Order: sequence, then structure tokens, then C-alpha cells
Amino acid sequence: MESDEARREFLRVASLAGLAGAGLLLSGCVRGEQTQPAQQNAGQPQQNAGNQSEAKKPDEGDEDEDKDDEDKGGDVTATEDLMREHGVLRRALLVYAAAATRLHTNPSSVPPEALQKTANLFRAFGEEYHEKKLEEQFIFPAVKKAGGDAAAYADILVVQHDRGREITDYILALTQGAKLGAAGAPQLAKVLDSFVLMYQHHAAREDTIVFPAWKQTMTDEQLDDMNDKFEEIEKQQFGEDGFETAVKQIADIESSLGLSDISQFTPPSPPKPAGG
Repeated sequence: MESDEARREFLRVASLAGLAGAGLLLSGCVRGEQTQPAQQNAGQPQQNAGNQSEAKKPDEGDEDEDKDDEDKGGDVTATEDLMREHGVLRRALLVYAAAATRLHTNPSSVPPEALQKTANLFRAFGEEYHEKKLEEQFIFPAVKKAGGDAAAYADILVVQHDRGREITDYILALTQGAKLGAAGAPQLAKVLDSFVLMYQHHAAREDTIVFPAWKQTMTDEQLDDMNDKFEEIEKQQFGEDGFETAVKQIADIESSLGLSDISQFTPPSPPKPAGG
């Protein structure tokens, strides 16, 4: 009897132990199921961060495209516009310089019509538009008000504008006829040389001192407004393609004087220094 009771007690304890083990097993499974989603959720922000990073890529691409557009050009700023207009005027100066050289040696080789066209272009594009409508109306007053190194140039530049107009009048008067007189050729050459020298210094100071100082007087928004203003003035003065028309005109003048091929102005190699 005692043996049977001992056996039943053993089986009861074993049964209870089995149930407890099963319970622990089930509890572990439940905890595992609860932990797994939590772990998945813990990893989710990284995945979202990755998605957000991916979402930012189109914006980064847009920035690259904007940079490419800037590299390719785009709208011409007000200061760039002033400087490229100087480019046209400098080409007119090169015509004057070439004509002056020929006037010293062979006056009949200089067609008056070429100088007449150059002077008319300088007057319309340089004096009446670039100088009066832009520099004297907007640039010089702003730099004078701001003070500094650029302010000291403003009055001198206006005096040179006035002297340049006198010289243009002189050139136009002397080039009315079919030929340039030999007697007046040396004086005309001297006037052309003096005008070229003055304007070379004039434009160089404007490009490197006055225009940058003027740009510093404005905010980015104000500078954008000036871009539009300059474009509007150019269209009022010349129509849609004022700059392009001026470039074509000076190119035609250069061609008539045989100045179009700039390779002819490439100098020869300098001689080797003595003892080198």
C-alpha cells in the first residue's frame, strides 16, 4: 500500500512539473512573439531614415541641375552687362588704334566710312546708352554716396565722358568726305591715339574698382531689380537685340579693315636673352 501511494505521489509531482515546464515554454514563446515585433519596430526608424534619405535625393539632384544651369550661363547680371558692353567699346578702340597707325604711314588706306561707322556706334552704344543711361544715371551717383576709393573716380569719369563726346564730334566731322586728306591725317591719328589711351584707363578702372563698388551698395534683390532695369533700358534704346546688333556692327567694321582674323596679332616668340 505504501508502495502504491509513493508511486501515485511521484506521478502527481511529475505531472505538475511537466505542466510547469510547458507553462514556461509557452511563456517563453509568448515573450518571443512580443519581443520580435518590438525588435522589428526598433529597426524601423533606420529604414525610415533610409527612405527619408532616398526622398532627399531628388532635391539634391535639383541642386545639381541648378548648378549646371549656372555653369552654362543663364541671365546676364547688371555688372556683367556693363562689362560686356565695354567689350564692344574696346573693339571700337582697337579699330581706332589700327586706323591711327595707318594714318601715320598711309592715310589713303583708311576708308573714312569705317571711322564714321565706328564713331556712330561709339556714340549710340557707348555715349548715349552705356554712359548716359547707365553709368551717369545709376552707377556714379551710388558710388559717390557710398564713399570710398570708387567715389573719387566718379567726377573724373564724367569729365572723360564729356571729352570723349568732343572727340567723337571731331571724328564724325573729319570723316564726312570720300577720302581723308593727307594734311589732316597726322592730327586725326594723334586724336585717335589719345582717345584710345584715355578710354583704356577709363574702362579698366570702371571694371576693377567702380563696378564692383557699385555692386556692393545693393542687396541681391536690388541687384536683380537692376538687371531688369538695364534690360528694359536697352530694349527701349535699341529694341530686342541691342547688344547683339552692336557686336555685329563692330564685327562688320573690323572685317572692312581686315581686322577680323585675330591670329594676325599673335606676336612672334621673343628673342632669347643674351647669354641664355
